[in-house]
Amino acid sequence: MARIATTTLFSLLALLCLAVALFSARFFLPTPFMAEGMAGHLQARPAVLLAHIGGGVAALALGTFQLVTWRGPRRTWHRLAGRIYVAACLIGAVAGLGLALTSPAGPVASIAFALLAVCWFTTTLMGWRKAVTGDFAQHRRWMLRSLSLTFAAVTLRIMIPLAEIWRLDFAVAYPAIAVLCWVPNLLLMELWLRVWGWEARLPAPLRNAGNG
Repeated sequence: MARIATTTLFSLLALLCLAVALFSARFFLPTPFMAEGMAGHLQARPAVLLAHIGGGVAALALGTFQLVTWRGPRRTWHRLAGRIYVAACLIGAVAGLGLALTSPAGPVASIAFALLAVCWFTTTLMGWRKAVTGDFAQHRRWMLRSLSLTFAAVTLRIMIPLAEIWRLDFAVAYPAIAVLCWVPNLLLMELWLRVWGWEARLPAPLRNAGNG
């Protein structure tokens, strides 16, 4: 039962990441739909916005699958996709910082998204540096932190519709969402790493990935 539950959860997370990546890619259409919320950025700084979205789309599309390709014959893919993931995160984070600092959503949301960008950049860079130096145990831990922040794109898009369904004042809800879309992700991942670690108790799909 535990293996089924873990596999189901992993599959759900992967599907959510792919769905958000596909939905976000609409900004690369000649006339993007449902883009009203980003209209200001799209008009004032389109290159920065598209760099952030492009980095996020690539990171979401590749990140989850890195969890099941790190051992065995899939390692060649893991290394190639990992390089793309790192570049995507770093580009997305730098562009995201630029958007955060020019956001019209107020100081709380701006600071929250700026901190997200800094943490996303830092965790990803640390993960890459640990891989380069051969410290793969720490590499995996830092990359899990990075993935938890990449997943903020998913939690953000879950929380915004929920705020609308609950008829919350968006001006009040959005700054809170800017914090809640990523801080709990990172805290839960840190708790998981401290309690179970990576090597001590891998979920079944991750253990079996090395045997395929």
